[in-house]
Amino acid sequence: MGDGSQAVARHEEAIGRDGWRWLPIEHRAAHLIDAARAYQLSNDPTNAGRVLVWADSIAPAEIRHRPAARDVVAQVAHDPDAPATIIQLAIGLGVL
Repeated sequence: MGDGSQAVARHEEAIGRDGWRWLPIEHRAAHLIDAARAYQLSNDPTNAGRVLVWADSIAPAEIRHRPAARDVVAQVAHDPDAPATIIQLAIGLGVL
């Protein structure tokens, strides 16, 4: 939708609901990748990196084998304010 702040608000609401933990891990990871894009649009590389690392911890294949996920990891890792954890992930994926 292009509105990062609205997407971030919806993400934070979604993960607070009871149904979040019942989603398959692949769906949660896909959502977190989308949330990372929203955080990036909102100029928040710290939280973008945090949710990408979270997605990698619950469903590594979603981050490591999906081109769209690898792209967002690379984009966030190139931000000067990116956290060290996302830089390490990007190096491990070979996208930085």
